Amino acid sequence: MEKPAETRYEIHELIRRRWSRRAIDDRSVTAETVGSLFEAARWAPSSNNAQPWRFIVARKEEQAEYDRLMSCLVEANAKWAARAPVLILTVAKLMFDNGTVNRHAFHDVGLATENLVLQATALGLTTHQMAGFHVDKARAEFKIPEGFDPVAMIAVGYPGDPSILPDILRERELKPRVRDASDRFVYSSEWGHTSPLIR
Repeated sequence: MEKPAETRYEIHELIRRRWSRRAIDDRSVTAETVGSLFEAARWAPSSNNAQPWRFIVARKEEQAEYDRLMSCLVEANAKWAARAPVLILTVAKLMFDNGTVNRHAFHDVGLATENLVLQATALGLTTHQMAGFHVDKARAEFKIPEGFDPVAMIAVGYPGDPSILPDILRERELKPRVRDASDRFVYSSEWGHTSPLIR
């Protein structure tokens, strides 16, 4: 099932096609394919080229590691994400190597993640990023050191059939995608004044 974005302006097809499915097929994703996702993440822009992103990843083939990541999800996400053949935890390095705070660390992890997500879309995969996970459990389970902060978890796999989802999630899966129009968030001159560049 595809739900391409309805856009006012022309955008790249990968961006139009990307959306966060919960219906994920349980067929395996190869190690080579997973490697391609992180190669895309590797080339994201970052402040001072600090590259503050870190990723903890497991495929179902590494069952013990996969289960550890799964145990960090809140129950509502674990119910549907358990079908995903790949789970990823994103982590931000909060300081530059010189000891000063990198206030753009989360921003840059987001950039790397979007590279990963778009590469996944190009390869016919789907991704769903989740804020619903136990941060402290992830920190303890994976011995994440001080100065690094867990950011989000990502379920990765091939698109599945929405009929596999519980009713409430299936309804959300089938609903049209909705986003605020650009004139709600693109300003010029002063805060809240819509830019004349946005028609």
